Amino acid sequence: MSGGNPRHGKHDIVADQNIAAPGHDCGLCPRLVAYRDANRAANPDWFNGPVPSFGPLDARLLVVGMAPGVRGANRTGRPFTGDHAGILLYTTLLKYGVAEGTYLADPADGLVLHDCRIANAVRCVPPANLPEPKEVATCNRFLAAELQGLKKLRAVLALGVLAHAAVLKACGIPAARIRFRHGEIHQLPDGLLLADSYHVSRYNTNTRRLTTEMFEDVVRQVLARLNASAMRQL
Repeated sequence: MSGGNPRHGKHDIVADQNIAAPGHDCGLCPRLVAYRDANRAANPDWFNGPVPSFGPLDARLLVVGMAPGVRGANRTGRPFTGDHAGILLYTTLLKYGVAEGTYLADPADGLVLHDCRIANAVRCVPPANLPEPKEVATCNRFLAAELQGLKKLRAVLALGVLAHAAVLKACGIPAARIRFRHGEIHQLPDGLLLADSYHVSRYNTNTRRLTTEMFEDVVRQVLARLNASAMRQL
């Protein structure tokens, strides 16, 4: 364990449905701990902790984002919930049948995921929405545990370059070996599929770097690959 406030130390790692995950008072990254403490003081009714993954453990698809948004998942405690990024993500998952219910930007909205799970490369909200490389590396142990713990996992959808590199690191693959390219689906040495998409952020959608059609196409393709693989195994 590196640095940080000693009072957080014993809470660094907990069991999240049998997958190692950071505890609510994780102290592994001092800068993120300080920012969390500031948010807790300013907004004591917010979640203000490492955001746990969302979705079933038997999922074949894992969506990996960058980090919680300060007024999004950091506030609500559910990935991509409460800020703009969740709108396109959850609307698309609902459209293609891997989510059920209605997304109301509230973890109490009753939305459930089927055959899909969502996690972040960095579990704690970073200042200015940008984690530092050391923080990404420190939190990678939890992404690695996620990949290893999902026994039926067949594909990962990485939202952005940072998530793409974090997935590769968690798989023991140098980032330079497989470059990020929106719309590309890579097959990793162990057979796992890694699909790339630009992040569903407000900036990307407002500038139309990522359109609804572009994101839907990536999701449609990766689900088609999963379903084709399942049919071949029958």
